[in-house]
Amino acid sequence: MGIQSVHRALHILSLFSHRRPALGVSEISRSLSLPKGTIHGLIRTLVNQGFLSQDPETRKYRLGLKIYELGIILSGTLDINQKAAQPAHQLAKRTRLMSRIAIWDGDSVMITLNAYPPPYAVLPHQIGPRVHAYCSAIGKACLAFLGDEEINAYLDRIKLVSFTPSTIISKKQLQAELMETRERGYSVDQEEAVQGLGCLGAPIFDREGTVAGSISLSGNPKRVTGDQIKNLAEELLKTAAEISQYMGYVTAALKI
Repeated sequence: MGIQSVHRALHILSLFSHRRPALGVSEISRSLSLPKGTIHGLIRTLVNQGFLSQDPETRKYRLGLKIYELGIILSGTLDINQKAAQPAHQLAKRTRLMSRIAIWDGDSVMITLNAYPPPYAVLPHQIGPRVHAYCSAIGKACLAFLGDEEINAYLDRIKLVSFTPSTIISKKQLQAELMETRERGYSVDQEEAVQGLGCLGAPIFDREGTVAGSISLSGNPKRVTGDQIKNLAEELLKTAAEISQYMGYVTAALKI
């Protein structure tokens, strides 16, 4: 049994998102079904500790710099990021496409590292940090290599929502897509999550041979999923294998 005040404070922090970056006391009170007086006390503590900050003009609250600081610490100390950073950046440089690293977390994937291709500072499409697994290459790369029972349980739990005309919303079709992904070794996202963005994904394995995360290449769909798809997939798979070896994974060929 958790401590109620801690639970409520964490619930407040979890309300913030890209769509709702600033919240007022009334909004938080309604979301948590708690009195404003209780919310005021919790918010005051979070502000004092740097987890929230208040806009002096709107009087609304945003996530504080302490959250950012902890996120940077987590990102820099994650084992998969430490192992994948250099290979992912080299992949982005070679292909001139954006490369991402993600880990499986609660029926979706969390982007933990972005490697941008030179000379671009950012891509037009910024997605994440949490991404739906069923409609993204980086998500399908993890999902497809889970156990069959885990995949079936996921499909039973999840509701497939369409984000673009290309989003797969048939569970039977998605199952077939995941099996195809497993056979060829990499996943494909043909503008299924974001229009104008094509992606390829590949799994990263740990020393136990289980999926530790995934890596992707993202960019213009004409380039990513067009004539160069086989060459890009080969580059992606080589990088995924390199990172997997750094994670302690030994392929069957290496074990012999």
